[in-house]
Amino acid sequence: MNTAIALLLAALTWYPAPDWKDEPDRVASPHAKKGGTIRFNGAQAPKSLNGYVDTNTYTMMTFALMYENLLTTDTDTLDFAPGLARYWAVSDDGEEFVFVLDDRAKWSDGVPITADDVKWTFDTVMDPKNDTGSWKMMLGKFESPEILDVRTVRFRKKPGSEKDWRDLQNVGFFYILPKHAFESQDFNKLDLVDAPVCGAYRISRIAEQVETEFTRTDNWWRRDLPSSVGVCNFDRLVMRYYVDNENAFEALKKKTIDVYPVYTARIMGGETHGEKFDRNWIVKRRVKNHNPVGYQGFAMNMRKPPFDDVRVRKAMAMLVDRETMNRTMMFGEYFLLKSYYTDLYDDEHPCTNPEFSYDVEGAKALLAEAGWKKNAKGILEKDGREFRFTFLSRATSEDKFLSLFNHALEQCGIKMNIARKDFAGWMRDMDGFNFEMTWASWGGTVFRNPEITWLSSEADRKGSNNVTGFKSAEVDELIRAEKGMMKMGDRAEAYRKIDALVAEQVPYVLLWNIAETRLLYWNKFGMPDAVLGKYSNEDCIFGYWWYDEDKAGELVEAVSGHKCLPDVPLRVDYDVEMAK
Repeated sequence: MNTAIALLLAALTWYPAPDWKDEPDRVASPHAKKGGTIRFNGAQAPKSLNGYVDTNTYTMMTFALMYENLLTTDTDTLDFAPGLARYWAVSDDGEEFVFVLDDRAKWSDGVPITADDVKWTFDTVMDPKNDTGSWKMMLGKFESPEILDVRTVRFRKKPGSEKDWRDLQNVGFFYILPKHAFESQDFNKLDLVDAPVCGAYRISRIAEQVETEFTRTDNWWRRDLPSSVGVCNFDRLVMRYYVDNENAFEALKKKTIDVYPVYTARIMGGETHGEKFDRNWIVKRRVKNHNPVGYQGFAMNMRKPPFDDVRVRKAMAMLVDRETMNRTMMFGEYFLLKSYYTDLYDDEHPCTNPEFSYDVEGAKALLAEAGWKKNAKGILEKDGREFRFTFLSRATSEDKFLSLFNHALEQCGIKMNIARKDFAGWMRDMDGFNFEMTWASWGGTVFRNPEITWLSSEADRKGSNNVTGFKSAEVDELIRAEKGMMKMGDRAEAYRKIDALVAEQVPYVLLWNIAETRLLYWNKFGMPDAVLGKYSNEDCIFGYWWYDEDKAGELVEAVSGHKCLPDVPLRVDYDVEMAK
């Protein structure tokens, strides 16, 4: 490093603070033991295990176990903390970001992690030929990083780029990959089996469309740090794939998988009975913590008729009988959504977004106002086009809801066809916006970024999260303004304004959600008293749980002797457990 650069770096303010020290994770148990295997419901097989190419929940859940970021966050306070970078600095004008890699950081094959890996990963993600979707939008505000020395790298904002409070987050939280292992491969089709990793696990085996096995690395570079005590305890993780939740639930009962996150109220409320459940061989848990609430709904493609008309979209919302679905099909477990940011509202900030109750006559009136009239066949028609559309489905579990929806559509003279795709096929169609209506769900995030989902320019970029094609100059302006808001309260107010404008245009028929994580698992695991992390759902199980040999032995004896195991509390409240 030359003298001029050394002087420049000396003038920066460096983080973390001099008195910062690595400490044990507040949630992780010091009594956790290493060993054993956990088999998990990985839902439908992903299109890729490369988290840059496929950003579905379970792909990212395992990708993060293999590859790390320059920075991480404190699991309790959410403050930034060292990751692969031991130190970092931000220039006073917020235009430059410098990271110094931890000299202990190595790939699992023993090769040191260097600034060259950081630069290669960035450049490869930004390469137009690579299908890296929303990552390009996140990193596209920065120039290609500059290598200052073997372990120091500097990022600069592109000229004219707006200041964004997420800038450090964006450059600090992309996953660093090994250049020496991947530079000669097609990035869209990386061979990840036994590839070098910097995280706690590597992929050891892939059975296409069936399962993926991950094995804990013996030489994880963070293994002996205080923050790694009690985490990443299993020797092996197995993600098994199922066409739908019903198949996965049957697999749980047959011991083919060990853990089943419940996303179907009927299963949790009506099918968790019988000897396995009554004798506590399979444990039921409902965990309440601070995990942000996401949203789900029928996404409508606003780029083309008939869903380019807001009156039609409002009519669709009136034809989904959410109250009846929740009451009769889901044991009344859910609250009905009317916001894309539910947890931003309280008594002081009530949500005033429009609510759409089931109203067939009201829907008919809106459709008539939009110019749709019944033809001689009893089908709505406008400008010579009959009102027919295809609902892109990826699970048979959707059928009962679509049946009730279809009944309402038929009353109005609308014909719906259902096209069933597996998850990979569904993702391909979604990436290309090749759909008319589909069921889409999005998890909540602690650090919100409305740009990814609602910015107008994202509506035209294939593979973006703006799947509906939503465009609004007013929302674009709020997104631009929000980037410069350093106070969380100011950003929350901006998000509420964005939420109101989006809800007014009805890009989704919002459905329902639940403010807890529901789990079923065979009673052979140890776990922290809080069960999950403060802001986590099932994505933290691989990090915090462990295989308990004593419990596993007791389970075998109980099953063979048809005996009961001790009761386990159904409900867990994170705050209550952590206050003990």
